[in-house]
Amino acid sequence: MVQSRALVIALILLLSTTLPEVHSKSVFERDRRDWLVIPDAIAAYIYEAVNKMSPKVGQYLVDAAQTPAVVVTRNFLIRETTKLSILAEQLMEKIKNLWNTRVLGY
Repeated sequence: MVQSRALVIALILLLSTTLPEVHSKSVFERDRRDWLVIPDAIAAYIYEAVNKMSPKVGQYLVDAAQTPAVVVTRNFLIRETTKLSILAEQLMEKIKNLWNTRVLGY
């Protein structure tokens, strides 16, 4: 109970302090696979904030992140989002081609 309260407080503090710091490029201005590091960056922020408040809970988060279920899910999400990124890039190229040939007449 105390650990869950500490975790909730840590998440509230984390979100209130780190969200304004995320003012870099928009997702569309980045390299197509660059945005896949966003979940890892969020996890690192959460870990740092929680670990500062309670090293035991921080260690629990590290252990939880290394469980097979989390690792398999993370790898699946990375694999699928990479496929979607490639498809989105191909679609953008087709749209550019169509625009240049049909609309602009190049």
